[in-house]
Amino acid sequence: MLVPIKPSNESERIAALRALNILDTAPEERFDRLTRLAKRLFDVPIALVSLVDENRQWFKSCTGLKTRQTSRDVSFCAHAIVGGDVLIVPDARADARFDDNPLVIGPPFIRFYAGYPLSLPNGAKLGTLCLIDQHPRAFGEEDRRLLRDLGRMAEQEMAALQLATIDELTLLSNRRGFETLAQHALNVCKRLSRDATLLLIDLDGFREINDTYGHAEGDRALQTFSDVLRDVLAESDVIARMSGDEFAVLLTDTSAEDTDDLIQRLRHALRQREARVHRGYEIGFNVRQTRFDPALHQSVADLLAEGDFDD
Repeated sequence: MLVPIKPSNESERIAALRALNILDTAPEERFDRLTRLAKRLFDVPIALVSLVDENRQWFKSCTGLKTRQTSRDVSFCAHAIVGGDVLIVPDARADARFDDNPLVIGPPFIRFYAGYPLSLPNGAKLGTLCLIDQHPRAFGEEDRRLLRDLGRMAEQEMAALQLATIDELTLLSNRRGFETLAQHALNVCKRLSRDATLLLIDLDGFREINDTYGHAEGDRALQTFSDVLRDVLAESDVIARMSGDEFAVLLTDTSAEDTDDLIQRLRHALRQREARVHRGYEIGFNVRQTRFDPALHQSVADLLAEGDFDD
């Protein structure tokens, strides 16, 4: 058995999956109707919407299968998300990647597999819409086209979920997405006794930019600042536009000295960006810091409350 490799954008992919707040949720008709349709159209006993988490695959919809998750190591879908198109396994017993896989030699005794990678608009592949049979079978080009069509329908449902957690203008997380992702990160810091710091940031003179140059220019200022945040901060940091000109960042495993240095790097990067684009105004920002203290803060909501975004 070949253990699936991880995609090159694994950290971003996991962040996008967690931001959807879909893992371990109840069945939903919009996904169940797709797996029922796939099962009927392809005449297979099992059809799944499978989401590949950090160490497991979890089934948002599973028609014909009682279990809701398996280890990622044995997941066919974890192989599928590394590729660019439908993964077809005509006979798992004749494929060196899967011939001794526990899901092949034991229940559900997979022989045939076809999986379409489900991608968000940003390209993150979260899992698959997949078909499973206990008998080897062929899968022609017309079958592939039909599976792609059904998969794109599932992607549309995923994209609708993402809109609830992503700020449309900056493509950063919104408040809902931030609270979900930041709580995951904070839980890790608590478990490993690592530092964490919440930064609450608001732009200087943003109302004047809107009043003087118009709302379109105000939007460009927000996008510029968001780009600088993405450029300077680490992949493990959680970034969000909370509302208006207010942003939040959760820094993990970062000392007080490192935090001060990072804020200076943000200011420097913003000045460099503005030097290349002369707009008649400068973007400045104010920062409020709250250090995570396990004795005082049980959740991200506690950190936000102490930071007092509305102050």
